[in-house]
Amino acid sequence: MDHFDYRNGVLHAEDVPMSAIAEAVGTPVYIYSRATLERHAQVFRDALSAIPNKHIAFAIKANPNLAVLKVLAKQGYGADIVSGGEMKRALAAGMAAHDIVFSGVGKTRIELREALESGVGQFNIELEEEGVALAEIAASLGMTATAVLRVNPDVDAGTHAKISTGMKENKFGVPIDEAGAIFTRLAALPGLAMRGLALHIGSQLFDFGPIEAAYAKVGALALDLRAQGQDIDRVDLGGGLGVPYERGKVPPTPADYGAMVERVTRGWGLKLMFEPGRVIVGNAGVLLTRVIWVKPGVARPYIIVDAAMNDLARPAMYDAWHDFEAVAPTGARMSANIAGPVCESGDTFAVNRDIDVVKSGDLAVFRTAGAYGATMASTYNSRALVPEVMVDGDRFAVVAERVLPETLIAAERVPDFLRD
Repeated sequence: MDHFDYRNGVLHAEDVPMSAIAEAVGTPVYIYSRATLERHAQVFRDALSAIPNKHIAFAIKANPNLAVLKVLAKQGYGADIVSGGEMKRALAAGMAAHDIVFSGVGKTRIELREALESGVGQFNIELEEEGVALAEIAASLGMTATAVLRVNPDVDAGTHAKISTGMKENKFGVPIDEAGAIFTRLAALPGLAMRGLALHIGSQLFDFGPIEAAYAKVGALALDLRAQGQDIDRVDLGGGLGVPYERGKVPPTPADYGAMVERVTRGWGLKLMFEPGRVIVGNAGVLLTRVIWVKPGVARPYIIVDAAMNDLARPAMYDAWHDFEAVAPTGARMSANIAGPVCESGDTFAVNRDIDVVKSGDLAVFRTAGAYGATMASTYNSRALVPEVMVDGDRFAVVAERVLPETLIAAERVPDFLRD
């Protein structure tokens, strides 16, 4: 459930008509619903109520906006980060350092040091050399870093190839058949407290079969290491639960997921850690856009909107689906292609899509744009960086300004040797 619905024929974000935001802020613009964020955070937490010892860390990469993070911090969520920049955002939003989990395959030594000095609670180690470096840095600071080893269970998540992370050919984690020996060697290093294992097999998961198999593999390894005398007290189960991008295609619910986790992990006696991202913020945001032209085509018209692939990259990157809806639909339907103004054929959001009839000047939204939307935006074609708005009941505020080309140009420098 989200809080974007039609009232008197006009799409609203909570109690605010979309047209009011377009008039005040312009388009394109991302719009987030605070009520939806809070509800999704509560639903996911409630789904894990049968798990006695747990930690939930929001995957900041899904949506790093400070206002979004502040809402989730107030809901008691920690942060899963993959860069030093995301750490700074989590801390700025009021998330406690000890509730931050530092994931990611390419942490630099500078980032590791800064995270240690900031008090980050857990490091998810991706390779043995990283663990050795972390131990050396921690020891030099007179500290001990709490860490887990990310394991690659070689399980096909059955998702898009570009968001699959748990197969042996993927870059993430260490091979499961080598993990025990690597863990043992790292656990012997001064400056490092190895406390468990981590995994994440992919995103936008609809089928629990692969993830259940991965959990069983890693759980067995964790219990085996503990039986060998290792101080294992946790397993980080990652994230990846899918959301409904296309109307009618419904993924398993958080409650379904929680029941599966409780069943699979029963008897482990370990703290379980979760890294939800998309499932919390995906349906809590939309991208509001305006139709520029309805351009005749050979087979069907092109709806040219003012949002583009630089604002919402997922369709160009993954052939991802986002429902497209008019803000004030008439009830009439049409078949059309939907594209943006960027000078790339890939700047296409939909092909041969059944949509509301729209004309030049009409407002429309791309649904389920709260995750991997603004965070992946760019300024390609020297376009402005898309702004973000948060709605709270009958009020709204700009939570990220539109960054204009003039601002970007002002940050650039022409060297002296090019001056006449």
